[in-house]
Amino acid sequence: MTITTNLKQLYETDENLWLEETIKLLKQKQFNQLDLENLIEELISLGKRDLAKAKGLSRQIIIHILLLQYWQVEYERNHRHWIGEIKTFRYDLNNHLTTNLINKLQDDLEDIYQSAVDLVKIKTDLTIFLEKCPYTLIQLLDDNYLP
Repeated sequence: MTITTNLKQLYETDENLWLEETIKLLKQKQFNQLDLENLIEELISLGKRDLAKAKGLSRQIIIHILLLQYWQVEYERNHRHWIGEIKTFRYDLNNHLTTNLINKLQDDLEDIYQSAVDLVKIKTDLTIFLEKCPYTLIQLLDDNYLP
C-alpha cells in the first residue's frame, strides 16, 4: 500500500489528520505522494466556502444599511444597533477579503443586493427600494460610509 493510498483512506476516517499529513508532504515537496483527488476537492470547497462567507457578510452589510436608510418606524429605537452591525460585518469582511474575492463580489453585487432587498422587504413590509444597487463595493467596505 502506498502513501497516497494511505492518505486516501485517512481522508475517509480523519480529515484533520489527512490535512496535517498533506501539509507535511507539501512542505517537504513530496508532491508525488499527495492525494491529489481529495486535495483538489478540498481546495474547490475552500474557495466556495470563502466566497459564500464574503457574499453573506456583504448581504448583511447591505441589509443593515437598508434598514438604517429606509425603516423610519424603527430608526430611533434601532439605528445604533444597525450601525454596530454594519461595523462588525465590515470588519469581518475586510479581514477575510482577497483580491480574487473582491473581484467576485464586484461581479455578484447586484445579486447580493437583490437578496438583501428581498429579506428587508419581508422584515419591514417596505417596497421603496431601488431596483439597482445604489452602493458601490468601495462604499460597502468603507468603515466611514453610511447613507
